[in-house]
Amino acid sequence: MVDTHQTFVIVGGGLAGAKAAETLRAEGFTGRVILIGDERDHPYERPPLSKGFLLGKADRDSVFVHEPAWYAQAEIELRLGQPAVQLDRAARTVTLGDGSRIHYDRLLLATGAEPRRLDIPGTDLVGVHHLRRLAHAERLRGVLTSLGRDNGQLVIAGGGWIGLEVAAAARGYGAEVTIIEPSPTPLHGVLGPELGSVFADLHRDHGVRFHFGARLTEIVGQDGMVLAARTDDGEEHPAHDVLAAIGAAPRTALAEAAGLETVDRAHGGGIAVDASLRTSDPDVFAAGDVAAAANPLLDTRLRVEHWANALNSGPAAARAMLDQPVSYDRVPYFFSDQYDLGMEYSGYAPPGAYDQVVCRGDLGRREFIAFWLSEGRLLAGMNVNVWDVTEPIQKLIRSGAPLDPEALANPSVPLESLLPE
Repeated sequence: MVDTHQTFVIVGGGLAGAKAAETLRAEGFTGRVILIGDERDHPYERPPLSKGFLLGKADRDSVFVHEPAWYAQAEIELRLGQPAVQLDRAARTVTLGDGSRIHYDRLLLATGAEPRRLDIPGTDLVGVHHLRRLAHAERLRGVLTSLGRDNGQLVIAGGGWIGLEVAAAARGYGAEVTIIEPSPTPLHGVLGPELGSVFADLHRDHGVRFHFGARLTEIVGQDGMVLAARTDDGEEHPAHDVLAAIGAAPRTALAEAAGLETVDRAHGGGIAVDASLRTSDPDVFAAGDVAAAANPLLDTRLRVEHWANALNSGPAAARAMLDQPVSYDRVPYFFSDQYDLGMEYSGYAPPGAYDQVVCRGDLGRREFIAFWLSEGRLLAGMNVNVWDVTEPIQKLIRSGAPLDPEALANPSVPLESLLPE
């Protein structure tokens, strides 16, 4: 039986919000838990949208965090299909799109992110897509099936993780794919030129065409349908469909209107939270893609748009809401699957932060581990088709110990042996 003396409200129906609700109950919270989501679907995980589900290898039900019946069993009240449109911190209320107001004692903002839009002519044409929501993935899966059947052309704006994963899926269906990317390699801002070329070669080997150093300037149509995509260097690429995969923006409008501290977009954006995921209002917390958290391990404020962060920060925020001691200092982690390549990345090594990249293994066979170092200390590691090394990589990052690059590069030296005593 729920005790109505306290009400915890979660705004955001994604993985972070669902895991926060689960944790509140697991930690013994007996008050009301209300989860608000602007989609009608129950909370789901996003990686399958560009991986298994998009490829047709996983069914729709596999993406959901919990079975629908779980929420009633856990006495979680759902407000699905209702956006939160106003936060009144003085009154401690959240107003929904239908005008109803919900009181909270503690509030978690897990509003996630939304795809950045192409600001060019032609984006209103039929055949221009984004990939962020389940409905997007369902539509795109049908599009890729049709393109593959008809030998159709897909142009992708952006050579990041989403762009590359959709390219791999599209080639799996048999569609022709061109990726337009302003940087000199895919994933340039994440992996740098040293490793971005590995992914360029992977996709070229599977028939993907790249157009680097260019941006889309116009999507040309005929009879309301996409016909071609033009770039700022005067090129025109035939296209039946265009995917905008140019990144995501944190959904901070609710927090900003309520006067919560946020981070400038130039520094990653998001809602500013401390190491306990508490915002500038002591009764309001943030988790998942929208949270720019002060990470004690990395000694920087960081917003992470990946599955593992949603999975772990939701429960951490829930514990902090219950006044448990929380210091969210996890090593950032993400993974990707493209064709026969699987990879995991741990750490944080933005451009300019590292002075050396060391590899062990065979880059040509795409079986290797890459290490990003600064003054001999490990900032990040990426294992490609090499498994069961994430734990030692993360321990080496946490240790902050100076490492011998030759030992790192030597496959016969166990990573565990490099950890300080």
